[in-house]
Amino acid sequence: MSKSLLFSVLLSWALTTGAEELPILRLSMKDGRFQPELLKAPANIKFKLILKNEGATPEEFESEDLHKEKVLAPGAESFLIFQPLKPGSYKFFGEFHPQTAQGRLLVE
Repeated sequence: MSKSLLFSVLLSWALTTGAEELPILRLSMKDGRFQPELLKAPANIKFKLILKNEGATPEEFESEDLHKEKVLAPGAESFLIFQPLKPGSYKFFGEFHPQTAQGRLLVE
């Protein structure tokens, strides 16, 4: 098999492997608050959380329970990928507004 054919086969495999759509959750940050404050995710399934900072100041999604954190500049959007989680309740907060930016991920 030629190198170019092998490369084409591997590239095609790489593009189709993992092409299944992940469940997507969305979380907005604005004025020191998360919207929604309660997110629900399926248990035992990998999923994607899209974060959007709609505020005028930086904000951070942080969760000690989930071992995740992500800082977003004003107007920025990003995402986190979560490996399958066991059923339960997982807290998250905003590092820059810890008193008001509180949320929970409910995995069912």
